Amino acid sequence: MQKDVVILLNMGAPNDLSEVEIFLKNMFNDEYILPIKSPKIRSFVANLITKIRSKKTKKIYETLGGKSPMVAITQRLITKLNFVQQDFVFDYAMRYTTPFVNEILPKYKNAKSITLFALYPHYSQTTVLSSYDDALKAASEQGIEISKKIEPFYKDDEFNTAIASSIKSSLNDTKSAHLVFSAHSLPKKMIENGDLYEKHINEHIELLSKKLDFKGIHLAYQSHLGPVKWLEPNISKVLDGLKGERVVIYPLSFCIDCSESDYELEILYRAYAKKIGISEYIVVKALNDSTDFMRYILNKLKQTNASK
Repeated sequence: MQKDVVILLNMGAPNDLSEVEIFLKNMFNDEYILPIKSPKIRSFVANLITKIRSKKTKKIYETLGGKSPMVAITQRLITKLNFVQQDFVFDYAMRYTTPFVNEILPKYKNAKSITLFALYPHYSQTTVLSSYDDALKAASEQGIEISKKIEPFYKDDEFNTAIASSIKSSLNDTKSAHLVFSAHSLPKKMIENGDLYEKHINEHIELLSKKLDFKGIHLAYQSHLGPVKWLEPNISKVLDGLKGERVVIYPLSFCIDCSESDYELEILYRAYAKKIGISEYIVVKALNDSTDFMRYILNKLKQTNASK
């Protein structure tokens, strides 16, 4: 296949309830997620966490219709991208659930070029590094050359314009509402060890704030897990300070909606917001398979090819 191939990478999520345990085991057995040096000990701990969390996690996905929205949205995005242009062939692979990258790569063994595009705006060892390391290892084992990797793109103006436009379209009067950028949290220890995630999140909000006019703009973190210290403030604490206000939530860490946005933000924290007296609570969808995001992806690839 003499084509320029682009493989979109993401963490993945259960395609049905039978994949919940597979998803959890694979995620917690990732050395970048659970940095335990011994593979045997890490595998043991991953299995233990899976046993503890699988029942609760299944209930979350049952609430969402038995699966994560991530795979279906990604499939739509791929289909649309392949329909609207002929310069690239798009496909996708997931880190912790099917389709895995080692299953996708053989399809493109004879491609003209292969570009990896991790759908994470901000760098973290838990996302960007994990996905690229996994893909490059699979490519090396299969004797397949990877031509390019797209680096974190939170500074790209076209990407940020798309986010700002999506947020603005979610309500009529932004000046009477507070905007909360909700980012997936990360253990503080990882930041102390040099992970750039928190720095990128703060810089991203600074850039986006220049394109938006709200009564207040806030950063919150979600999805804490376990007894270790995580990045703060937790979204519940931020909402506590906005009682009686109109609040708009944007899932800053995600390009594609997942359980963290569709369950945590849309269901769990909506109920909490109602309980504490938030007057209006709006969750903006991630860019997903929107025309603006498709346009950004294509322009990013063309710019990347032109610069090399």
